[in-house]
Amino acid sequence: MGVFERYLSLWVALSIVLGVTLGNLMPGQFALIAALEWAHVNFVVAVLIWVMIYPMMVQIDFSAIKDVGKKPKGLALTLTINWLIKPFIMAALGWLFFKVFFASLVDPQSANEYIAGMILLGVAPCTAMVFVWSQLTKGDANYTLVQVSVNDIIMIFAYAPITAFLLGVSDIQVPWKTLILSVVLYVVLPLFAGVATRAFLSKKGDPDRLPHLLNQLKPWSVIGLLGTVVLLFGFQAETILANPQTILLIAIPLLIQTYGIFAIAYAAAKVLKLPHNIAAPACMISTSNFFELAVAVAISLFGLHSGAALATVVGVLVEVPVMLSLVYFANRTKYLFKE
Repeated sequence: MGVFERYLSLWVALSIVLGVTLGNLMPGQFALIAALEWAHVNFVVAVLIWVMIYPMMVQIDFSAIKDVGKKPKGLALTLTINWLIKPFIMAALGWLFFKVFFASLVDPQSANEYIAGMILLGVAPCTAMVFVWSQLTKGDANYTLVQVSVNDIIMIFAYAPITAFLLGVSDIQVPWKTLILSVVLYVVLPLFAGVATRAFLSKKGDPDRLPHLLNQLKPWSVIGLLGTVVLLFGFQAETILANPQTILLIAIPLLIQTYGIFAIAYAAAKVLKLPHNIAAPACMISTSNFFELAVAVAISLFGLHSGAALATVVGVLVEVPVMLSLVYFANRTKYLFKE
């Protein structure tokens, strides 16, 4: 685990501070950047998010899917949690906290946008950081690759319908054209670009070319993530300074959801008698989120200044320390699972 992954929460927190500071010092410049959009897609943020996502997609080896039937229980667990349980629990928690518990603390419009941001997080299963969590729990790397590959294929077809359904249930108007454009722009195209890159490099016959490329791309991925955070919080600067408690309000249901989903998945893995090197990464995939996609879609659907975009970025801040605590717990309870 590199310095960036280990201290991701710190870098994100520093980027938040920088974004809020710059947003208040240079509101005109941020307004100019915000105006560079088409069909609700901001060009600057889109470029940053592509820089962020592309290296992750290059890691996905879809040839691993041929091994999908070798250990079906772990994959079944991941798919069940990711697509049949987690999105709906996230939507329910968002509604419960912002429509009931926090109803007197936020206005209805903001509440709807925070719920929407949580839904966007809940429907996007992790694609990249899960490889880190799998490594830290000594998980089966090849099986993790299979799980991520299958999830990404399903995400191409299921992300938009499930998101639209849950947003509709939450009484939020769904701009279908923008949602489909977001999925194509931030899921389909990066996936195809990643597959094409792997295919091109494999033809060269040098096994070191792909790792070398990923090492070269990694700093740019960091720049993309932190740049996006700086911009988002710069756009939100006035709102955040006027309502600093908003960050805490969003973080509370996200924390409950993350620990709750992990508990469900971990208990199910025990019941299914999965070996620890399958159970741990399966639960990590089920628990963590593809926050880069959620941020991109939130911006496209609701705008750079929206509460939905803010909620997805808070998800970045919350996820890493929480996932590290779950890695620690999984390693400490390894004795509960057969080898």
